[in-house]
Amino acid sequence: MPQMSDSIDVDAPISAVYALWTRFEDFPQFMGGVESITQQTDKRLHWVVKIAGVEREFDAEITEQHQDERVAWRSIDGETHAGVVTFHRLDDDKTRVNVQIDWKPQGIVEAAGALLQIDDAQIGKDLRRFKELAESAPPAAAAESGWDGDIDRPSDATGR
Repeated sequence: MPQMSDSIDVDAPISAVYALWTRFEDFPQFMGGVESITQQTDKRLHWVVKIAGVEREFDAEITEQHQDERVAWRSIDGETHAGVVTFHRLDDDKTRVNVQIDWKPQGIVEAAGALLQIDDAQIGKDLRRFKELAESAPPAAAAESGWDGDIDRPSDATGR
């Protein structure tokens, strides 16, 4: 399964950066290929994506979320897709965003794209657009609009 990862430093406070990232329905503003995301519950998202002219829909579950720290998810139907985004305070007005995504290409076009690392290039573009959006938003307004709930990671087979 291909794994993509990238990071970017954003000139904005961690609370504003995290809040902007947790406005999942705004992802089409900065994420290429994402047509829409509908947040159905605190933990469940419905995605519509269009990649290389092919539209797909799938549901994802947020498996862990801690304010100003991390958001992790996995698909629960359709696409095989999982990932985590972590937020790191560099100083009062600078935040590092790390993204790691695991996914299973479907079909020859997606497999070729993964092999050529086109997906890695896309995540870099998406992070640069996110940075522009985060740095152009007034920090106080951005921080007020995100979700501040907490979702603990489920225990694994060992009970941890």
